[in-house]
Amino acid sequence: MTAHADVIDLAQRLIRRPSRAGIDDYRPVLGVLEDWVARRGLPYRRLHGDRGATVGLLIEVAGGRPGPWWALDACVDTAPYGDEAAWSFPPDCGDVVDGWLRGRGAADSKLAAALFCAIAAELHGRAPDLHGGLAVLLDVDEHTGGFGGARAYLADPAAVRPSGVMIGYPGLDEVVVGGRGLWRATIAVHAASGHSGSRRTTPGAVSRAARLVRLLEEAELPGAEGEFPLPPKLTVTSCHGGQGFSVVPDLCELGVDIRTTPGFDARAAERLVREAVGELDAEVPPPRPTSINAVASWPPYRLTEGQQPAAALLDAAVREGLTVRPRTAGPSNIGNLLAGEGIPATAGFGVRYAGLHGVDERACLEDLPAVHAAYRRALLALLGPS
Repeated sequence: MTAHADVIDLAQRLIRRPSRAGIDDYRPVLGVLEDWVARRGLPYRRLHGDRGATVGLLIEVAGGRPGPWWALDACVDTAPYGDEAAWSFPPDCGDVVDGWLRGRGAADSKLAAALFCAIAAELHGRAPDLHGGLAVLLDVDEHTGGFGGARAYLADPAAVRPSGVMIGYPGLDEVVVGGRGLWRATIAVHAASGHSGSRRTTPGAVSRAARLVRLLEEAELPGAEGEFPLPPKLTVTSCHGGQGFSVVPDLCELGVDIRTTPGFDARAAERLVREAVGELDAEVPPPRPTSINAVASWPPYRLTEGQQPAAALLDAAVREGLTVRPRTAGPSNIGNLLAGEGIPATAGFGVRYAGLHGVDERACLEDLPAVHAAYRRALLALLGPS
């Protein structure tokens, strides 16, 4: 079996083991990976989260000479299927039709996981000549948003901290070198409860929450500044409150997601929300002050084109005949988590794709040889003499 046929075969078997985040048992998909790496003599171990659950698989290839370690990362849990009746093929079919690998996870990111396993096997065979080492993280807690595999890897005292990470999200024409950060919070809006038929006209919690939504969405945000190409963005993502028709609700909870930039960071995001809340409570003082509970905060990040591992991957892609550009992504990604730990990361370079997180997900296998060669070339440059 050729190297690329071996990668495709492994990816097909991974797709045929459903691993939807929060839905499926991850043991079958992990078993496929463990069988594959064990048969090739690769050193690996499971990673466990705070509650003892398996959150990832870590392959470690130690070089024979001193130097920094680098990591490849791909998730093997997936988004849910959504409306299966809308698919034109079974979401777990894992077949190849007209050069496209089909099924949930084909694009994000089981093909990348299979490719990274193959690269680890290649480099394991030449480990004595390598400087530093290579870690391959296969995360099964990524689509939950928890990134448990990455967190466990970074917290593991037995693992060498990587100098940089390349994340195997798909997309052939760009290397993602940055992303907006985020600040997320839930907001509890209070009011006096009562009967909806009462003569009293004091607004309920839902009405007060609606006013807060307007204040937030009308708040002025700065534009893009300096070398960071994207502006901040505020979105009210959830609203829960009230029950039935006859009761004036005394509580309504909002979810707020603010995408941050170097010029508008988490502190600025929190300050904006607190100012809007203060204005709301001053208009009609509630029985209890509106409360803000920050639930997540990641910094924005952006690598320069000369910063590793971006420089090595961009150069390798060009040398393999690909036209690529560095890009800063609007959505946050695991690179933000790594940036918070001081670890530079690229988050996206792979094959072309369609239907990611949607209907009829598939990945273009025509691109696999060039992508494979680019990652291998980049890693050999990083694992060579300084």
